[in-house]
Amino acid sequence: MAQLVLAPDLTSIAGEVVASLTTHQQISPFSSRPDGFRLEDGHRVTPLLRAAFEARGETIIGRKVGFTNRKIWAQYGVYAPNWGYITDATTTELSSTSIARASDFAEPRIEPEIMFGLNSAPSPDMDETALLACIEWISLGYEIVQSIFPGWKFKPADSVAANAMHGALLIGRRHLIAPRKTDWVRELATFTVELYCDGTLSERGGGAPVLDSPLLVLRHLLQLLAEDPYNPRLTAGEIISTGTLTIAVPVRAGETWTTKASGIPLDDISLTFR
Repeated sequence: MAQLVLAPDLTSIAGEVVASLTTHQQISPFSSRPDGFRLEDGHRVTPLLRAAFEARGETIIGRKVGFTNRKIWAQYGVYAPNWGYITDATTTELSSTSIARASDFAEPRIEPEIMFGLNSAPSPDMDETALLACIEWISLGYEIVQSIFPGWKFKPADSVAANAMHGALLIGRRHLIAPRKTDWVRELATFTVELYCDGTLSERGGGAPVLDSPLLVLRHLLQLLAEDPYNPRLTAGEIISTGTLTIAVPVRAGETWTTKASGIPLDDISLTFR
């Protein structure tokens, strides 16, 4: 007799995710439960999360792309990028908020990232120069990621359903693309960063580990969305965060983290956790 396989209740799962993100109480991975959980199920949860965020008054302002840095794939057992929504409630400017509360997140980790502001909707067949023409500004900022699953143990489908582990986005100074269009393509592929904790070097990274360039991360996101029947494509005005330039590092209250970039004209950034 064939074994009966139950389909997961995606509405209930979306509710669990939103509740966990709100209360910071962790839950068991959906993939570990008796009714199973596939990658496609995760993609079908994403629009339910968007609806839930909007229902509580948040505005969707862009996407974060996760697991673009090849150096972290083996650590998490996730070998392909995924994405989640960012909202006006999870996004702020570092110029106005240089302090974050570690207790606002479940097992928080810090990620220095390149962020783009779109001035028009790009398409997945564009080359890097054409993609750059769709970008109004570029910034070096931080994403705080978190795990609603204990110990950062999960399957790729769980990560998708958890809004790609998004916690908060902190945007550094925005630099307009237009004055220097030809230089950005090369610099985004070759620049390096150093991440410091309380003045001590913690990690090194740069643009190359994230799918060879943050611009190529943008194109990969466009390709993912072109094949996604459940979620909308990118539109003008969206903010795109392209994934961690170093490994994601756990943070604690009392620490100050600073990132310095070389080979690209972006400002140093700092964030203190309380």
